[in-house]
Amino acid sequence: MALLAVSACSQDGATSPKTVRKLAGSAEAVKAREQEEQEIRNTITDWDAHTTLTLGLVTVDDSCMGGRAKELFSQDGDEYKIRCTMYLNAYFGASPHHVSDTIDSILTAGDSDGSPIPFGHDFIYATKVVDYYRGKTGDPQGPGTGEPNQLFSAATVTLNWDQVRQSGKRELIEELPACSQSDPPVHRCLREPASTSVTNLRREYGMVFKLTFPSRNYFIMYKDGQTVSQ
Repeated sequence: MALLAVSACSQDGATSPKTVRKLAGSAEAVKAREQEEQEIRNTITDWDAHTTLTLGLVTVDDSCMGGRAKELFSQDGDEYKIRCTMYLNAYFGASPHHVSDTIDSILTAGDSDGSPIPFGHDFIYATKVVDYYRGKTGDPQGPGTGEPNQLFSAATVTLNWDQVRQSGKRELIEELPACSQSDPPVHRCLREPASTSVTNLRREYGMVFKLTFPSRNYFIMYKDGQTVSQ
């Protein structure tokens, strides 16, 4: 009986799968989901339209999970009843023979007021990367560090690309992970277009750039009923 009592108490406060599904499909969650995804897609469209990159693939991984209960002899647990998180990535094709011009086009687009592209010519490291690919300077991170493959903006985006000049083993954008089966509104996994892969993009354009957006918790409902949405 004591064991049964402990087991019952340990489950108290956990969100059931049925409740997670109901809350994930609520009007507030759906609105937050649509707004979050559209905002990121608009940014991707801007990259495609105002740089020399060619958009080839967009991935979306979106899931809602229920909060864990606090255990009987521990305060570990979640304060939320449900939390929905979205991950988006965009993959672009580009010519390996014009890397400097490609990255410079990104900086030029980022120079414009109001641009969602967080990299401009005031980013000194980025200009060193452009000069590196134009053969004007050595390794941007210092002698012996080799070919760069990333521009980073905290809490905004990370841009990675295939190394094309590195001697020996080159770092390349990894192939997509398998898409798990979608079960909306609790879980969605999209690969658009589904027939495209990183290998296909590299074969068509010569090299691949990957734009990674940080995870977004776009909808949270706490156990006290308070909600937070984007």
